[in-house]
Amino acid sequence: MASTVYSFALAGIDGQVVEVETDTMLGMNAVSIVGLGDKAVKEARERLEAAITYSGFVFPLVKIVFNLAPSDMKKTGTHYDLAMAIGLLLRSNQIPEPKNLHEIAFIGELSLNASIRGSSGILPMVLKAKEIGIKKIFLPLENVSEARLVKGIQIFGCEHLREAVELLAGRREPKEIEIHEKNKPPEQFPLDFRDVKGHENLIHYVVIAAAGGHNLLMIGPPGSGKSMIAKRIPTILPEMGEKESLEVTKIYSVANLLHEKGTLITRRPFRAPHHNASTNALIGGGPYAKPGEISYAHNGVLFLDEIAEFSRKTLDALRQPLEDQMVTITRVWGSNAYPASFMLVGAMNPCPCGYFGQEKCRCTDYEIAKYRQKLSGPIIDRMDIQKYVNNVNFFSEKTPSISSDELKKYVCDARKIQEKRYENIPGISFNAQLTPSLITEFCPLDAETTSLLQKAYDRFKYSGRSLHKFIKVARTIADLEGEAKINASHMRQSLLSRDLEKDAWQLQGG
Repeated sequence: MASTVYSFALAGIDGQVVEVETDTMLGMNAVSIVGLGDKAVKEARERLEAAITYSGFVFPLVKIVFNLAPSDMKKTGTHYDLAMAIGLLLRSNQIPEPKNLHEIAFIGELSLNASIRGSSGILPMVLKAKEIGIKKIFLPLENVSEARLVKGIQIFGCEHLREAVELLAGRREPKEIEIHEKNKPPEQFPLDFRDVKGHENLIHYVVIAAAGGHNLLMIGPPGSGKSMIAKRIPTILPEMGEKESLEVTKIYSVANLLHEKGTLITRRPFRAPHHNASTNALIGGGPYAKPGEISYAHNGVLFLDEIAEFSRKTLDALRQPLEDQMVTITRVWGSNAYPASFMLVGAMNPCPCGYFGQEKCRCTDYEIAKYRQKLSGPIIDRMDIQKYVNNVNFFSEKTPSISSDELKKYVCDARKIQEKRYENIPGISFNAQLTPSLITEFCPLDAETTSLLQKAYDRFKYSGRSLHKFIKVARTIADLEGEAKINASHMRQSLLSRDLEKDAWQLQGG
């Protein structure tokens, strides 16, 4: 009868149970691994033979078949080695079958000398194990700190195959691994909005964007401070909750990007890919449908500097994730879904030379319009706030700039109002996530405010999405001011938030 032990596969950022079935039969000495495994899985046969022999066991000289079930799910990686080795030793009666084998799982890659190497994606695998009732997991020693982020499950760290066998049989006590709890205060950001001078109006809209999770586009000449401001946005965002931290940590675990594997990621991500990034690098993809920058920026900020220099195809690929807050990458063998709820911040020059509105600019209206058309209408439409950034006179007297800590307090207060308002609505945490039906419910407009929005529509012929964004931005402004209802003053500030659209309308002769 075939032996069955448990391991896990990854589907997106979630773990999936894999039953590793092992059987031996009379026939020519051979090893077959079935179950839709990739090349790394198929190559396990050599690693298994060397590791089992090195550990002092006998590699059976018969026909050996491993089945990774379910067989219609793609299996990638080398972390099935340990489960296959244990299954083969059980099937060949070289080790006794432990009690409650169905409550034990195995993860880890074997080397030729039987040591167990670390694997990526441990956190989602252990979470899945806990979900299905697994009580014990045997995994590489270097992954123990990451696995112990999940409470209520026994973790056994193993350095080599022989140690795993003895732990399984109860002949060895598990090592006491000292996990240093990192309770140090959060690391201070080296950047601060106090360094930004002369952009009071722009910073006001940056705070609005941060408070409501709105997308932001800054347009200005070189050296005006666009990148400087964008890099400071994470300093005013609220701290992530435990659920958000877990989501981000799972993504980075799957991508093998965790630098401190014993702790959750608590700082909101800030990703700034170069403008030559491919569509797969930005959205996700490749042969195994890996996550891209938009998923690495989940619950944080994706900053596209020189956004007009990105390929139009790459930028247009952002359209669906910006709406759905999720990206699904499909391949012939299946698909992976990754969360992608991020605040998009873009920066661009106003014209090809970068000095639009200044004497040294010689760009024609046609050249300016053509340059701005590198951003398609649907992408512009999805940028809630579009503000011009002007150069600042370095030698003029400036009012003292407000610090990031002070701005963060305003943002956090507004976010708390939103969290309380939407606490019973799944998937909604801040204003930018509101659907049309929820806008009707939570953003009622009085007659004066409706009339103001109607006049703006009559003049600029905004799309329905743009009108909804005006209302959502106005809702955020009201939250920052502690107002329960949106009034005309909030809507006026919101209508002043989309400079690029109005300028484009004028360039077209509106």
